[in-house]
Amino acid sequence: MSSSRRWLGTGFALLLSCSLNVAQAEGPSLFAAGSLKAALGDVARAYGTAYGSEVTTRFGPSGLLRQAIEEGESPDVFASANMAHPQKLAGAGWGSPVALFARNQLCGLAQPGLAVSSDTLLDVLLDPEVRVGTSTPKADPSGDYAWQLFERAEALRPGSFATLDAKALKLTGGPDSAKPPAGRNPYAWVMDEQRADIFLTYCTNAVLAQRELPDLQLLSIPASLAVGADYGLVVRADSGTEGWRLALFILSPQGQEILAGYGFVASAIPR
Repeated sequence: MSSSRRWLGTGFALLLSCSLNVAQAEGPSLFAAGSLKAALGDVARAYGTAYGSEVTTRFGPSGLLRQAIEEGESPDVFASANMAHPQKLAGAGWGSPVALFARNQLCGLAQPGLAVSSDTLLDVLLDPEVRVGTSTPKADPSGDYAWQLFERAEALRPGSFATLDAKALKLTGGPDSAKPPAGRNPYAWVMDEQRADIFLTYCTNAVLAQRELPDLQLLSIPASLAVGADYGLVVRADSGTEGWRLALFILSPQGQEILAGYGFVASAIPR
């Protein structure tokens, strides 16, 4: 039996073992990557409409959320922008198994006046005059994926990794990163404040930033540099019915369609 079938079987077995007619004192809680805020915010609202149970949410850099869980926070579900953080929690016995529920890609977000295209992206990133913004590695998987792109650049052009590693500005996702004003998209705000000439972030983040600032350029990453992101979730071992029900709702066709609407690659949508 595949791991995904075992995962779903575990969830369904727990649901069947508990009466869904028993009133819950409160709804499930969800910790999720900041890049999921818009999409899983909508999923949480849809869950509340379907089950009459409000989801408490907290969004932020996946690494910092994992650290908060390790220090005693106890959400029912943790949804990360990579597989490593939930797998680490699962390995420590916090919950298991880990399910892949969406995929994302890295994109470039460039200032309106910057002369750049997907074909010239590496040349522009290496330009000493161009400020390259990223999220913070280890704290935020988006930063880790940016460094994977730097490693791919090294394979194409030796010396690129050292140059990009030295010049990259870690502007978001860290414990001490500047916070945008309430209601502002953090990547649109960083670019609006002229803190970077080009910013490497998830394509879903870049789309939301461009909605706020339409003049920003959204660049696809060429295949030779492309980096994809696998998103994993894990349910706390003693969460109970509502935690599993929320996780299964995220994996359901309705939840997957909401994620797809925000640009995520979601594979559990029926043809």
